[in-house]
Amino acid sequence: MIVSSEALAEFLEPLHRAGRIGLDTEADSLHCYFEKLCLIQISIPDHDVLIDPLAGFPLDPLFAELARHEIIIQGLDYDLRLLRRAGMTEVGGVFDTMIAARLLGATEFSLAALLHTHFGVVLAKGSQKANWARRPLSPQMEEYARNDTRHLEALAAKLEEGLRELGRVEWFRQSCEKGIEATRIVREREEDTLWRISGSGELRGRAAALLRELWKWRDAEARAVDRPAFHIARNDLLIDAAKRFAAGDPVPMAHLSGGRRRRFFEAAERALALPESEWPQPLRTRRARPTPEMERRFADFKTRRDHAATVHRIEPSLIAPKSMLETLAADTEATLEKLLPWQRLLLGFEG
Repeated sequence: MIVSSEALAEFLEPLHRAGRIGLDTEADSLHCYFEKLCLIQISIPDHDVLIDPLAGFPLDPLFAELARHEIIIQGLDYDLRLLRRAGMTEVGGVFDTMIAARLLGATEFSLAALLHTHFGVVLAKGSQKANWARRPLSPQMEEYARNDTRHLEALAAKLEEGLRELGRVEWFRQSCEKGIEATRIVREREEDTLWRISGSGELRGRAAALLRELWKWRDAEARAVDRPAFHIARNDLLIDAAKRFAAGDPVPMAHLSGGRRRRFFEAAERALALPESEWPQPLRTRRARPTPEMERRFADFKTRRDHAATVHRIEPSLIAPKSMLETLAADTEATLEKLLPWQRLLLGFEG
C-alpha cells in the first residue's frame, strides 16, 4: 500500500518502464453521500500495487505518468470519471476489456465472467460492498483489490488476439476513443427531475408534491451526515409515505427519531400546504408521431442491424440500440454523425 510521496516516487520508476498498465479504482458510494476515490489499484509485471488517495499526498506525479501509457480498464466510464474528479486530466489511451469482449460476441462480460471463461480464475466476491474509505484495509480487501488488476494484462492480450483474428481492432479503437471523450463531459444534475425516483410515475397531484418534498428532506439529511440516501429512507418508504399523507392515513416511520423525525413531518406539512398550482406536473415527453415513411425506414434499419448482428455474432444493441434506430429513421443525416464509422458500415451506410 503506497501512502506517501516517497513511496510513490519509488514506484514510478518501474511504472515508467512498463508498457500497458492494468488499473482499477474503488470508491465509497455505498457508504457516503459525497463519493470519493478511496483506492487506486495498478498492476504491471512483478508489481500489484495499491495506492491510497486518502493518505493526503499529491497524486499529480502518478497521473502524469499514467498519461504516458495505455491503461487497461474493465469498463472505462466509471473509473475515468472518478479519476478525473480526483485531478487526472490527460489520458494516454485505454484498452477497455469490457468493450473488447462485447465486440467479440461475449454475452457475459463482467471481469469475473471473463477471467473464468478465459483462464479458469474464480474471483472472490466478499469485498464488493465493503467500505473502501476505512483504514486499515483488511487482508481480504487488499487481496480482492489486487485481483481486480493482476489479470488485466493477460486478459487484454487474449482479447486483442481475438479482435485481430476477426478484423475488429479498428472497431475497438473507435469505441474506446468515444468512451474516453464521453468522460470529459460533466453530467449535470437536473434538479426538477431528481426526486422522480423509481415508482414515482404512479403518483399524481398532492401525492407527487409530497414525494418531492420528502425527497428533498431525505437528500438534506443524507448530505448533513455524509451517508447514502438509502441509509436515511428507502425509495419505497418515501413513496408509501407520500401516498399515506395524501390519503390522510397514519404514516409509520418507526426508524426515525429526534430531529430527523420532526423534520420529516415538517416536510410533509409544507407539501400539504402547497396550492394545487404548485403541485408537480407529470413529465410528458413530446415525440412526434412517426410517419409511414419513418416507420418504413425504421423497419429497414432494424433489418439491416439484426442481419449484421447475426453475421458478426454480436449483440444488436452494440451496433445501434432501438432508440438510435428511431432517431435515425426520423433524421437520418443528423443521426449518422452520432454513430461510429464501424457502426455506420454495418448498417450499410459506408463501404
